[in-house]
Amino acid sequence: MKGVLIAAIVSLVVGLFGTPMFIKFLVRKGYGQFIRDDGPTTHHTKRGTPTMGGAVIIAASLLAYGMAHLVTMTPVTASGMLVLFLMTGLGLVGFADDAIKITKQRSLGLTSVQKLLGQTLVAVIFAVLALQFRDDAGLTPASYNISFARDSNVSLALGGTVVSLILFVIWANLLIAGTSNGVNLTDGLDGLATGASVMVFGAYVLIAIWQFNQNCQNGLASNAAKCYDVRDPHDLAVVAAALMGACFGFLWWNATPAKIFMGDTGSLALGGALAGLAITTRTEFLVVILAGLFVLETLSVILQVGSFKLRRKRIFRMAPLHHHFEMVGWNEITVVIRFWIIAGLCVAFGLGIFYAEWNVNQ
Repeated sequence: MKGVLIAAIVSLVVGLFGTPMFIKFLVRKGYGQFIRDDGPTTHHTKRGTPTMGGAVIIAASLLAYGMAHLVTMTPVTASGMLVLFLMTGLGLVGFADDAIKITKQRSLGLTSVQKLLGQTLVAVIFAVLALQFRDDAGLTPASYNISFARDSNVSLALGGTVVSLILFVIWANLLIAGTSNGVNLTDGLDGLATGASVMVFGAYVLIAIWQFNQNCQNGLASNAAKCYDVRDPHDLAVVAAALMGACFGFLWWNATPAKIFMGDTGSLALGGALAGLAITTRTEFLVVILAGLFVLETLSVILQVGSFKLRRKRIFRMAPLHHHFEMVGWNEITVVIRFWIIAGLCVAFGLGIFYAEWNVNQ
């Protein structure tokens, strides 16, 4: 478990001390956030706050992962590298979006089509590669089987190789788009998305460690019938720990009043990493519970848009959901803390279900 601890500590230190250095660089360049005029009026004071802080989270995670393997002298794995590729690739899409917002001084960066194409390209590459790289046990980083807390009997391998691959690519794209856009929508208040991400990635540290200890390939499982067929669970714990530590360090500067925003660079990257961990740990539906706050935020936007198009009426005063509560009079810190509580409850509930699934029929 040394690698997990090293990854968490290194990413925390890099995030904690690297962020203020990045803030100074952004201030010198004049790279500040553009704030929508139709949002809560209290947010107008944030105009000009440095953004693209997600670059620090990405850099801290990558450096921590590399240091963990360098110190422990262990090889990197296909699963770990693929999750980091997905995180970095979507982070680059977000970086392009943030850069356009800054240079053009407008609240919209890439068009929805451009952003979708960028996300899809990265997701397709990830999905195709995730079904390669078989280890000695024949396991690949991802599986054709749909999973909840482990692979189920429902498989996407319904036809030939090409048909099965296309179905899996579509499924992976849905997961990646859902998580990346979910974190992106939640990133609207100081520290909200970052704090929630810390909890979810912390949960994945525990899940991956548990899967390693109960893995079918290492001979340590206390119940062979309930062991996990997951490729590289220990390395996935290292990745999750690196992400958790990086978010912790960034949160120090992102908490109210935020000295820097993660921007789409960070939100798309974190959402991508979350989807990557869900796919490689075989917890594709469990992530809906673990990341329940992100799901609620996304649903609020879907309901708002759907209601307005069908009935010409809004359900919420403003979407995503956190802005609705601001509009009804809650101050920003109150919304953030209460939403963190919701995020924590979702994580606790998800971990409880994960353990209960393993414990049943013991």
